[in-house]
Amino acid sequence: MSLIASGAADLVGAESAAVNAGAIAIAQRMIYPATVHRANGLDGVIIWASETSNRYRAPILARADNDKINSVADLDGKKFGSSRISCYWSSPFEQTTKAGLPFDSREKQGRIRYTSIDNSAVAISSVLSGATDATTAHLAAGAFAGAWLSGKLKVVGRSPDDGVYVNHAGRITYFARRDFVNKYPKVIKAFLAARERTREWTYDHVDEAAAIVAEKTRVPLEVAKFQITHAGEWEFTAGEPNADRARTSIKTFQAWYIDNGDDILAERKLSEDQINAFVDGRFFVGGEYSIYN
Repeated sequence: MSLIASGAADLVGAESAAVNAGAIAIAQRMIYPATVHRANGLDGVIIWASETSNRYRAPILARADNDKINSVADLDGKKFGSSRISCYWSSPFEQTTKAGLPFDSREKQGRIRYTSIDNSAVAISSVLSGATDATTAHLAAGAFAGAWLSGKLKVVGRSPDDGVYVNHAGRITYFARRDFVNKYPKVIKAFLAARERTREWTYDHVDEAAAIVAEKTRVPLEVAKFQITHAGEWEFTAGEPNADRARTSIKTFQAWYIDNGDDILAERKLSEDQINAFVDGRFFVGGEYSIYN
């Protein structure tokens, strides 16, 4: 079984295409982009969802020496580049919308010039070069951790603690093709159990785990340890055992984003039945293949 995590992909969203083509069995993505991929026709199911997110996971970033941008309000009329179908859009979209500064969309011009950039290295280079004024990223992601730790970036905005991203759209998921899940449910359970044991071991052996991450992903030890210990990390978060709470999160954020101008979900809204089926209850508490029972 092949597995790829979003933090390791050169192009944000490459995992989903690989799952759809059968190249990998399981992919990791945040719940907002996973839902968009399902709405776009990927015949997959969520086999695991995380607990709710936090304000540290997907901040708005600007170049550290850019004195003109120090808050979300300073982005009025500025250029913003990030991956559209990811937390790098869903988190800042909430922040800027609530500040009365909507992004450009396909239908109309907003107050902030938005460009979708799916390559993380390009997105960060664009900010550092001044081609764009701001972006959003998971600071623990490989492409961004180095720039953050070297002091080249600063945070100018964070998702509100009581907002839709932190409480709903910022959950992490693992999802897989429906046919694979139906054929190999015990393999899925074994993978999820192994993930849980790895998570526990990592928190008990941070230095050893960081050495392994550094070697296998070819990043400096300092970066590897940061990726494990940063408050916004996503690889080692606890799971959400309740399938209905995960379903409620999807229904809640889908409604909020549509109401606030999400052009993709407005065109491809998932029905309640589709959402219920998307979260595969067999792998959550009470399910036949749950690790929580």
